[in-house]
Order: sequence, then structure tokens, then C-alpha cells
Amino acid sequence: MRFEEQEQTENKQQDEKKSYFGWLFKFTTSAFIATVLLVAGTLTVFNYNNSAESTPKEVNATSEDNTIDSTDSNSSVVQAVEKASDAVVGVVKYGQSAPLSENSKAGTGSGVIYKKENGEAYVVTNHHVIDNAQSLEVILSSGDKVKAELLGSDPLTDLAVLKISADKVKQVAQFGSSDELKVGETAIAIGNPLGMKFAGSVTKGIISGKERTMPIDLNKDGNVDWKTDVLQTDAAINPGNSGGALVNIQGEVIGINSMKIAKEQVEGLGFAIPTSTALPIIEDLEKEGEVTRPYMGIQTRDLSTISNHHLQNTLKLPKDIQSGVLVGGVQQGTPAAEAGLQKYDAIVQVDGQKVESLVDLRKYLYEEKSVGDSIEIQFYRDGQKQTASLQLAK
Repeated sequence: MRFEEQEQTENKQQDEKKSYFGWLFKFTTSAFIATVLLVAGTLTVFNYNNSAESTPKEVNATSEDNTIDSTDSNSSVVQAVEKASDAVVGVVKYGQSAPLSENSKAGTGSGVIYKKENGEAYVVTNHHVIDNAQSLEVILSSGDKVKAELLGSDPLTDLAVLKISADKVKQVAQFGSSDELKVGETAIAIGNPLGMKFAGSVTKGIISGKERTMPIDLNKDGNVDWKTDVLQTDAAINPGNSGGALVNIQGEVIGINSMKIAKEQVEGLGFAIPTSTALPIIEDLEKEGEVTRPYMGIQTRDLSTISNHHLQNTLKLPKDIQSGVLVGGVQQGTPAAEAGLQKYDAIVQVDGQKVESLVDLRKYLYEEKSVGDSIEIQFYRDGQKQTASLQLAK
């Protein structure tokens, strides 16, 4: 009897287990089917919204669109690089050592082929890349080496133009407008950082700033001789990139890479000469071998470098005159000599515009005036304000 009761109890327990697992299976199946239907419904809504422009999109659709935009952006960068990269070349400078000596290679940089005609091609690079070169060589994207002739260079804008044979040149860069750039636009730097070992390297960033100026000390005396207009970018620009191309998302050259602030704790601060500045300089260098700028014929010094004692007691300037340009000497037969300027005259205005430094004076003359133009100079001599007119020469 006990055995039968035990057997019935065990059968009951088995039935309860079967019932429990059956219920669990039905619940799981129902949940799975509901999930499938829910997903199917979501997909149906997504497809419907994707086809109807007037209906707001679901979050899923926005996420999908972002993925597509990212892919399109990457594709645009690739296309831009393909359009410009073969026009970016290596520039090798050789010194005075024996031609086969390792020491004969004095430096390497980058350049951009911007024109091809009559069997010749023209390359723009930086002045500091070719400065003091005994001979020059251009290395094309194909690896072919071509002898280069220097047509002209300009230290103030750090630009130079070379001429090479066009026999093996495949691609010429197209220039875009740097004036129309907006901060935040994509910027792509192409060049040869650290030499030809990394030739054709590409870095991507944005335009970080426009209308920046960088001080230039031409004679390394610690004084600023010029301020070059530059574009600022966070695209990596390293030694060897100098002279290479900064291009926009359309693959057009918008700047010639030039300088990089290389200091501790400073990252993503690169500079390029904008095309608006570079193009007229390139044209002058190609045709004339130099940049023709107006000339006064004076030696100068910034008043800001002179002590207050000498400003007021030696030059007898009013106390409110703390800046300007001191005439340190006048060359004979020059416009300044003909206008009657003398040593120790303190120039404070040109054509009614305040002049605070030699850089201000140069930028006004070089960017606003031309050879043959007349200017009116306001200056102090022995404490007396005077004016003089002169005609600028070449």
C-alpha cells in the first residue's frame, strides 16, 4: 500500500513538472513572438517614415542616417586626397659637399605642382625649404627624381617657385579660394613629414582660425621683420610637411603648409599660407624671379625699443608718442632722400594711418601701395610735427 501511495505521489510530481515546463515554454514562445512582432512593427514604421518626407523620422532612422553621413564624409576625404595627392612632391636640397656624399643632402621638404605647359611643370614650395641650396631635386609621387631649377623665392611670405620637366608629371593641383573658408571646415594636409620615408602622408583636421599672423625674423637678430598672414589648422604638420598642400574637402589647394609651433604641451597648431596671399606672389616669382615691392630708401628702428629718456630728451617727442618708426639713416638718391627725410626723424603716420612699428609700415606699403604711388608721411623732427610727400620706387 505504501508502495502504491509512493508511486502515485511520484506520478503527481512528474505531472506538476510537465505542467510547469509546458507553461514556461508557452510563456517564452509568446514573449519571443511578441518581440518579433514589435521589431517587425518598428522596422515597418522605419521603412514607412524613410519613404515619406512629410512624416517625422523615428530615432532608429536618425541613427541610420548618421551612419550614412559618416560614410559619405570618409568617402569625400578619400576623393579629395585622390584628386590632390599626386600633385604633391618631395623637394630635396643639396649643399656644397661632394655629390655622392651623404652630407650633400642638406634637407627635404614638400612642394605642390600647380601648372603644366610647354613641356614644363611649375612647383610652389617654401623659401626656407630651398634657402642656400646649391642644387635642387623634385621627387614625384611615382618615385621618379627630376632636376629642379629655382625661378625665384620670397623670404617675407616664405614662398618659392621651381621649374621641372613635365615628362613624368601626371597631376596638377587645383587652387581653391581661402577667402571663402569658414572656421570648422575640413582641412587635409598632404606632404612628406620627416623626409621621403613617409612620402605622401595625409592628416585630417579642421580650419581652426583665419586671418592669423605669425612673426618672421629674417636676419635672426631677435627683432620681428614681418608678420605673415596664415591659416591655422589642427591637421598635423611636421618637419618635412613644409611646402606641401592644405586642401579642402573638394580636393582644392587652399594653403601652402609652412610653419608649426613645436613647443611642449602645444598640439594641433599648424599653419599654412592662404591661397589669397600665395597666388600673386607665385605669379611674380614665376615671371619675374622676385616680388616687386615699393621702396622708400630708409634704415629703420622701432621707437618701442628706445627708452623713455631718449624718446623725450634726445628725440624730444611728446610724452604720448611711445610707438612709431625711427629713421636710422637715409640712402642717397632714394625717394626718402628726395622728400627731405633725415636721420632721427620719427615716423608716426602714413596717409593718415597710424604707424606703430616697422611691420606696420611695411605691411601698408607692400599690401596697399604700388611702385610709383605717392604717400604722405607724418613725422616728428626735434619735437616738431612735420609732413612730407614722396613717390615710391621699385
